[in-house]
Amino acid sequence: MTENKPNRRELLEWINVVSFAVDDVKLFLDTHPCNSDALEYFEEFKKQRVQALREYAKFYGPLTLDTAHTPADYWCWINEPWPWQEGGC
Repeated sequence: MTENKPNRRELLEWINVVSFAVDDVKLFLDTHPCNSDALEYFEEFKKQRVQALREYAKFYGPLTLDTAHTPADYWCWINEPWPWQEGGC
């Protein structure tokens, strides 16, 4: 069974959305560290962000060092088009 390759631009957009959500709620948690709703929101969007970054790395190469799978993969991203070269940013 072959896997469907996700649309690169849509996946980058989703990574931007979930990354913003994680960063935004982190700022809120700085002043409200015991807010259980915010902690739950943070965990959910952090999980979605990690999943999206892994999916992107699987099909297009790693965007971040922590999504590179082997030491040899660490520099493979240099061979791929940069996100802004295809209108991703």
